[in-house]
Amino acid sequence: MGANALSEAALRFRLVANNAATWSAAVSGDPTARLLHSPWRESPYPIYERLRSSGPLVRSKLGLVTATTHETCRAVLRDRSMGVRPESGPDPLGELDELDLSLLKLDPPDHTRLRKLAAPAFRARRLAALRESVESIAHDLVDRATRRGEFDLMRDVALPLPIRVITALLDLRDVDTPTLARHGSALASSLDGVRGPRQLRAVRRADAAFHAMFTDLMEQRRRAPGDDVVSDLVHAHDDEQVTADELVALCRLLLVAGFETTVNLIGNGTLALLRHPEQWAALRDDPGLAPSAVEEVLRWDGPVQSSARIAHETVEIGGRRLRKGTLVLVLLGSAGRDPAAHSDPDRFDITREESEHLAFSHGAHYCLGAPLARMEGDLAFRVLADWLPNLTLAGRPRQRRTTVLRGLRTLPVASGAVPAPRA
Repeated sequence: MGANALSEAALRFRLVANNAATWSAAVSGDPTARLLHSPWRESPYPIYERLRSSGPLVRSKLGLVTATTHETCRAVLRDRSMGVRPESGPDPLGELDELDLSLLKLDPPDHTRLRKLAAPAFRARRLAALRESVESIAHDLVDRATRRGEFDLMRDVALPLPIRVITALLDLRDVDTPTLARHGSALASSLDGVRGPRQLRAVRRADAAFHAMFTDLMEQRRRAPGDDVVSDLVHAHDDEQVTADELVALCRLLLVAGFETTVNLIGNGTLALLRHPEQWAALRDDPGLAPSAVEEVLRWDGPVQSSARIAHETVEIGGRRLRKGTLVLVLLGSAGRDPAAHSDPDRFDITREESEHLAFSHGAHYCLGAPLARMEGDLAFRVLADWLPNLTLAGRPRQRRTTVLRGLRTLPVASGAVPAPRA
């Protein structure tokens, strides 16, 4: 879903995710703390409803304030006095010092400078030229999967599709998809905080592997530049617009962000469609509904559930005065189910006309990769509905054990009869 979608996903639960006090607060009934723990984490929407009923800004025992409504979340995200890190001093959000997440950790002006360098990766002309390739990849993956009769949609379609797309965009060749997916998942999991030595080792291995890969790739592009994003960034480095470390970190983030959240968009959307047969039938009968299906999935069960901001100065938002240094948890998932912004918000309806959502954030950190994510989701849903109209669930899906990113580990499905594709 793009670098800035993950920037929005950097909700910074690292401050509290591994603290035993969060479990105590969850057990005692603190709804924000419950979002971190099972069983509440698996179904956060009732918690969001409870939080909204308590007001647009709700204080938690965890020492932060939670923005619960669409209007308040939007106001926090667009307010220039709200940043992603403190203006000075150590970061109280407890990030891994050795893990450089580039745009995830920056406020203007550095964020603005790097965002400008990354923006050409998602220009309309470049994405339009990529569309035919994305559709071909989707067809190939679905064709291979359906030969098995029953298959895991996450493993066989939702995961490899965006990986192959983003590696094509970056002109990465001979990439091992399972290894890339494993490293990407490790880095993405760190957004929820590192829970132990094993996860920490996996995060460090992934970070080192990506650093080595992009350092080598930059040298290749310097010797033989091409018409690709990495070559553009190398040129910017040679013009002293970006440091070597910033360039590596930005490439790494573009790669991971380019597939990690889109995987969950496709998985969450397919599950929602199959659990609402009338919606699946509507898409099957009219694949032209795929773009609106993407928007409804993003609103109803988006892959990025939360973000965070820190007040750089005292500010009034939602009728409440927030002192400088206040940490605000922005519940993007709750904003998508806010009845003040969406009629009958708990109803999944791909024909919905009003679907303004905050899944791609808002303001200065609006997701750069939104057009790419929309295109991939659109084509994935079209191909599935077109080629596999009899697709059904073939087992119980398994949820990922994460809070910031919401998605599935597995989605077992049965293809049913396979008709000839439409002309």
